[in-house]
Amino acid sequence: MCGRYASARKRTELLEEFGVERDRVSVPLESDYNVAPTKPVYAVLTRRPRGTSQAPAGQAPAGQPAADQAVPARAADGQAPGETGEQAAGAARELRVVRWGLVPSWAKDPSIGSRMINARAETVSVKPAFRRAFARRRCLLPADGYYEWYRPGDDAKAAKQPYYIYREDGGPLAFAGLYELWRDPSFPDDHPDAWLWTSTIITTNAPDELGRIHDRMPMVIGPERWADWLDPGSSDAADLLPLLAPASTARLIWRPVSTAVNSVRNNGPALIEPAEPEPGGPVKTLF
Repeated sequence: MCGRYASARKRTELLEEFGVERDRVSVPLESDYNVAPTKPVYAVLTRRPRGTSQAPAGQAPAGQPAADQAVPARAADGQAPGETGEQAAGAARELRVVRWGLVPSWAKDPSIGSRMINARAETVSVKPAFRRAFARRRCLLPADGYYEWYRPGDDAKAAKQPYYIYREDGGPLAFAGLYELWRDPSFPDDHPDAWLWTSTIITTNAPDELGRIHDRMPMVIGPERWADWLDPGSSDAADLLPLLAPASTARLIWRPVSTAVNSVRNNGPALIEPAEPEPGGPVKTLF
């Protein structure tokens, strides 16, 4: 799984690195070296502006973005009206702030999101919580790196060692993700908090030495596949699933870091500084 990651790049950097055409971020996020579930995070997605009236601009509490336009009630299948294969016409790449932990459109309340932080690549196209978003609402979640925990030896009671996994060249990772819009019935339609934007990270098997740390890892989408993955006009699983072929881990390196990352209260660049590895632990470091 992926339960923590680092996202320290500034909004302006992401706009350039991901070729964003529309900036939908009203309040930029602070650098976060300990991104945890339910936190606000950046997401890159492709959408076409709706022809409906504009909703009041605003920023929801805790960094949750309001929808930039009014969205009609959802159809019976949970798909927002107007979201069809024709949506690709006039579509543009956007940067938004969403909450990590997907809340399906049919959820009775948003608390379910804390259990929906990851979606398995093997089942994402068929699981009820994810299949509609997989067909229409795919995104990229930018990260500088992510954390996994390794337990040395065979002792189930042994303390786990956190590892930071990142690109050797320092470039951004683009996690394959899904986003969803959940209608909060406690607000009127024209309220900026009427729609909650949430996301999940798709995971896959971790290969080779990286798999010694943890058997799952975030699905990383390479730049050559970004446009196809984000295309809102593509909804056929037969076309989309091949895009989830794991990217090469050859450019990824990892190093042990302080157990300070275990607490979400801790933050800052010191969390990704190298620490002494446990004897026999997986080592592929670049200090």
